[in-house]
Amino acid sequence: MSDDETDATQRYEVVVNHEEQYSLWPADRELPVGWRKAGKNGTKQECLAYIDEAWTDLRPLSLRLAMAKAAEGPTG
Repeated sequence: MSDDETDATQRYEVVVNHEEQYSLWPADRELPVGWRKAGKNGTKQECLAYIDEAWTDLRPLSLRLAMAKAAEGPTG
């Protein structure tokens, strides 16, 4: 079976980590530590389309929070 055929039949789960970074994970496998389901599963293409729409800011959450804090300036 070719990779294209496998991609067409393999089911994936969209997963997200504590930094709000997204990835694909085979739906029939146990999730890796530190990742949780994002609420979308399907073919590779369906999951990639979901990630493209959902993950609009590629910066890790910790960086976004640090930048927001820095933009607030010193509190006095």
